[in-house]
Amino acid sequence: MSEVFEIMSLPSTSSNRRSWLKSAAALAAASTTGDALIAAPAASTGKPLILASDSGAVTETAAGKVRGYARNGIYTFKGIPYAGSTAGAARFAAPTKATPWAGIRSSLAYGWVAPQAPRMGWAVDENAFMFEWDDGIQNEDCLRVNVWTPGLKDNRKRPVMFWIHGGGYSAGSGQELKSYDGENLARRGDVVVVSVNHRLNSLGYLNLGEYGPGWADAANAGMLDLVASLEWVRDNISQFGGDPGNVTIFGQSGGGGKVGVLMAMPAAKGLFHKAVVQSGSSARQAEPAHSAKLAAETLSILGVTRGSIDDLRKMPYGKIVAAGAEAVRKLAPPGGNMPGTGQGYNWTPTVDGRHLPHHSFDPKAPEASATVPMLIGTVLNEFTNGIGHPEYEAMGMEEVERRVEQRYPGKTAAILASFKKAHPKEKPFDLLSLIMSANTRQNAVTQAERKAAQAKAPAYLYWFTWQTPVLDGRPRAFHCAELPFVFDNTDRCAAMTGGTAEARTLGGKMADAWIAFARKGDPNHPGLPKWPTFTPATGATMMFDNTCAVKNNPDVDERKSIFG
Repeated sequence: MSEVFEIMSLPSTSSNRRSWLKSAAALAAASTTGDALIAAPAASTGKPLILASDSGAVTETAAGKVRGYARNGIYTFKGIPYAGSTAGAARFAAPTKATPWAGIRSSLAYGWVAPQAPRMGWAVDENAFMFEWDDGIQNEDCLRVNVWTPGLKDNRKRPVMFWIHGGGYSAGSGQELKSYDGENLARRGDVVVVSVNHRLNSLGYLNLGEYGPGWADAANAGMLDLVASLEWVRDNISQFGGDPGNVTIFGQSGGGGKVGVLMAMPAAKGLFHKAVVQSGSSARQAEPAHSAKLAAETLSILGVTRGSIDDLRKMPYGKIVAAGAEAVRKLAPPGGNMPGTGQGYNWTPTVDGRHLPHHSFDPKAPEASATVPMLIGTVLNEFTNGIGHPEYEAMGMEEVERRVEQRYPGKTAAILASFKKAHPKEKPFDLLSLIMSANTRQNAVTQAERKAAQAKAPAYLYWFTWQTPVLDGRPRAFHCAELPFVFDNTDRCAAMTGGTAEARTLGGKMADAWIAFARKGDPNHPGLPKWPTFTPATGATMMFDNTCAVKNNPDVDERKSIFG
């Protein structure tokens, strides 16, 4: 996919001007007649790559009109407020309605991102090369959505694919990765893609419940933002050609965790109809006493007492973010925090009995979303790969044994025997990577088991095993590796995928599966082998690779050696 971005301006010659006016008129007509604008890329037709005019891509929202642009035939709107600013008196409070505006609001560029700590990934050159982050500009007026759609106000009811970014509950944004761009997915599936920013870290999840009713929403403010953004979709997405009655929420890593939490929130019931969790399955969130301890440590670092609690709404937000990060470091247990367990100390939603009545998937799947189909999966090598560590390729078994014993004391011999039996030709570091990634895989299987036990909606399980050729293959199937494939952005993300024909082909198969799931709650399509629904007995798992195949319980013995 070409990465040339040319904003069209009014040409000076009369012949060029006539051509421009014809193009602009066609775009304006499309916005009112419902022309889907799904066409060949402009680079191959001689037409402008981008059409941006004062009237060509305008639609209504409840707060006022917005103007976007069209690129390669897809309308794009960025940085639309779905709620009010979270600064000042609104800090730590539930989100409020967006302030209405007069006239037409320009919505061409991403809005502000949620305040967060500096990204440490930049310190590793190979990470920076592969991920190509766009960290954006931080501001507390960050509650924004971005929309990609093939048509406006055309009375079409397209499936809506609502993307929730990763970064745990502490970092990230709807623009941070190139893979998140929704243009190709919208075009390929004739769907509406939405992405969102919401409050993070200590600004989104600081449990201040004991300080009075004015602070009652602080512990789950970031999740309440997501509910508000889904309410925005319900109220406005028909103006963007989408169907508010067919919304799929999907997210990866921390975003997948947020999908699971939304499934357990009463306020989110009915706002979405299908759910996808990518490398983010989690069962438990923080208990009130647990998150209150993290909040107390944060306040101590800030020098805030019960008598000066109102100072939290006056001090610079960066100070609160920094104090929250320091509190996490101080309270972290030996070996670090384990996301998704409700243990350790990190920013996460709190089971407050009101917004989140119980843990999302423990001891069972939530009844609030029992009829919502789920698509769940992980990647093969998750958090243990060779990015930035070429020396790992020469790792010996003694080092593998040391690390496994440190992670799973007393189980090393049994674990290594099981993994060696299943993977006799793998070198030591590959065995270590599979062992260290098994926890994420087990979480996904457990979530699928609990969903299937409800017997009210299907669950589908996948495992992404495709190995990137980039950096001599050292990254393997790394955490986030599937993202360019799901969004049909393998060329856009060539630093991750290599931009190969094989990646492009697999990307088409995966994007079509996600599109099919969003359309009908079933990921099957002609480009894949038959994908059965998950049951604990068979453990049917779609293996995404150059050759896709379904395997039943492909790693059951290895996981038993670790988890019993």
